[in-house]
Amino acid sequence: VQLQASGGGLVQTGDSLRLSCEASGRKFSTYAMAWIRQAPGKEREFVAAIMGTSGTSGNTYYSDFVKGRFTISRDDANNMVYLQMNSLKPEDTAVYYCAAAYTVWRTPNNYNWWGQGTQVTVSS
Repeated sequence: VQLQASGGGLVQTGDSLRLSCEASGRKFSTYAMAWIRQAPGKEREFVAAIMGTSGTSGNTYYSDFVKGRFTISRDDANNMVYLQMNSLKPEDTAVYYCAAAYTVWRTPNNYNWWGQGTQVTVSS
Protein backbone atom coordinates (compact mmCIF):
# COMPACT_ATOMS: atom_id res chain seq x y z
CA VAL A 1 0.00 0.00 0.00
CA GLN A 2 1.22 3.51 -0.79
CA LEU A 3 0.47 6.40 1.55
CA GLN A 4 0.43 10.15 0.96
CA ALA A 5 0.11 12.47 3.94
CA SER A 6 -0.88 16.12 3.73
CA GLY A 7 -2.33 18.96 5.77
CA GLY A 8 0.60 20.08 7.88
CA GLY A 9 1.54 23.70 8.38
CA LEU A 10 2.55 26.46 10.74
CA VAL A 11 0.00 27.31 13.42
CA GLN A 12 -0.11 29.01 16.80
CA THR A 13 -0.63 27.46 20.20
CA GLY A 14 -4.26 26.48 20.67
CA ASP A 15 -5.01 26.24 16.95
CA SER A 16 -6.32 23.21 15.10
CA LEU A 17 -5.16 21.27 12.06
CA ARG A 18 -6.47 18.26 10.21
CA LEU A 19 -4.01 15.90 8.62
CA SER A 20 -5.07 13.64 5.79
CA CYS A 21 -3.57 10.46 4.46
CA GLU A 22 -4.60 8.99 1.14
CA ALA A 23 -3.87 5.34 0.55
CA SER A 24 -3.68 3.28 -2.60
CA GLY A 25 -4.58 -0.38 -2.72
CA ARG A 26 -7.70 -2.49 -2.81
CA LYS A 27 -7.47 -3.82 0.73
CA PHE A 28 -7.26 -0.50 2.54
CA SER A 29 -10.17 -1.29 4.85
CA THR A 30 -8.34 -4.30 6.27
CA TYR A 31 -5.33 -2.33 7.47
CA ALA A 32 -4.78 -0.72 10.80
CA MET A 33 -3.79 2.89 10.17
CA ALA A 34 -1.68 5.03 12.44
CA TRP A 35 -0.20 8.47 12.81
CA ILE A 36 3.34 8.58 14.11
CA ARG A 37 5.45 11.66 14.63
CA GLN A 38 9.11 12.53 14.89
CA ALA A 39 10.41 15.74 16.40
CA PRO A 40 13.91 17.00 15.62
CA GLY A 41 16.51 15.01 17.49
CA LYS A 42 13.97 12.58 18.87
CA GLU A 43 12.82 9.09 18.02
CA ARG A 44 9.56 8.39 16.28
CA GLU A 45 6.62 8.16 18.67
CA PHE A 46 3.18 6.68 18.34
CA VAL A 47 0.36 9.24 18.22
CA ALA A 48 -2.87 7.43 17.31
CA ALA A 49 -4.18 4.42 15.45
CA ILE A 50 -7.44 3.01 14.18
CA MET A 51 -8.14 -0.63 13.55
CA GLY A 52 -9.26 -2.01 10.19
CA THR A 53 -11.55 -4.87 9.38
CA SER A 54 -8.79 -7.38 10.19
CA GLY A 55 -9.67 -6.64 13.81
CA THR A 56 -12.46 -4.77 15.52
CA SER A 57 -12.86 -2.15 12.84
CA GLY A 58 -12.99 1.42 14.05
CA ASN A 59 -11.40 0.88 17.45
CA THR A 60 -9.11 3.79 18.20
CA TYR A 61 -5.94 4.09 20.25
CA TYR A 62 -4.14 7.19 21.46
CA SER A 63 -0.97 8.08 23.22
CA ASP A 64 -1.49 9.79 26.55
CA PHE A 65 -0.05 13.09 25.36
CA VAL A 66 -2.74 13.55 22.67
CA LYS A 67 -5.73 11.88 24.29
CA GLY A 68 -8.63 14.30 24.39
CA ARG A 69 -7.04 16.68 21.87
CA PHE A 70 -6.54 14.54 18.75
CA THR A 71 -9.04 12.35 16.94
CA ILE A 72 -8.22 9.72 14.34
CA SER A 73 -10.82 8.61 11.82
CA ARG A 74 -11.00 6.74 8.56
CA ASP A 75 -13.11 6.74 5.41
CA ASP A 76 -12.74 3.31 3.86
CA ALA A 77 -14.87 4.19 0.83
CA ASN A 78 -12.29 6.78 -0.18
CA ASN A 79 -9.12 5.17 1.22
CA MET A 80 -8.52 8.05 3.60
CA VAL A 81 -7.44 8.41 7.20
CA TYR A 82 -7.49 11.67 9.13
CA LEU A 83 -6.01 13.15 12.26
CA GLN A 84 -7.94 16.07 13.72
CA MET A 85 -5.61 17.94 16.03
CA ASN A 86 -7.07 20.50 18.44
CA SER A 87 -5.51 22.61 21.16
CA LEU A 88 -2.10 22.29 19.58
CA LYS A 89 0.97 22.89 21.70
CA PRO A 90 4.57 23.74 20.75
CA GLU A 91 5.59 20.24 21.86
CA ASP A 92 3.37 18.84 19.09
CA THR A 93 5.84 20.22 16.55
CA ALA A 94 7.09 17.29 14.47
CA VAL A 95 6.92 15.56 11.14
CA TYR A 96 3.76 13.47 11.15
CA TYR A 97 3.70 10.21 9.24
CA CYS A 98 0.80 7.98 8.39
CA ALA A 99 1.56 4.30 8.52
CA ALA A 100 -0.21 1.00 7.94
CA ALA A 101 0.01 -2.49 9.31
CA TYR A 102 -2.17 -5.58 9.66
CA THR A 103 -2.90 -4.70 13.28
CA VAL A 104 -2.45 -1.81 15.68
CA TRP A 105 0.96 -1.40 17.26
CA ARG A 106 2.16 1.23 19.69
CA THR A 107 5.72 0.55 18.52
CA PRO A 108 6.36 2.66 15.41
CA ASN A 109 8.88 0.28 13.87
CA ASN A 110 6.25 -2.45 13.65
CA TYR A 111 4.35 -0.64 10.90
CA ASN A 112 4.93 -2.06 7.45
CA TRP A 113 4.08 0.86 5.18
CA TRP A 114 4.83 4.56 5.58
CA GLY A 115 3.92 7.80 3.91
CA GLN A 116 6.40 10.62 3.32
CA GLY A 117 5.43 12.76 6.30
CA THR A 118 3.98 16.24 6.70
CA GLN A 119 5.49 18.97 8.88
CA VAL A 120 3.47 20.43 11.72
CA THR A 121 4.95 23.46 13.47
CA VAL A 122 3.25 25.04 16.46
CA SER A 123 4.54 28.42 17.53
CA SER A 124 4.25 29.68 21.08
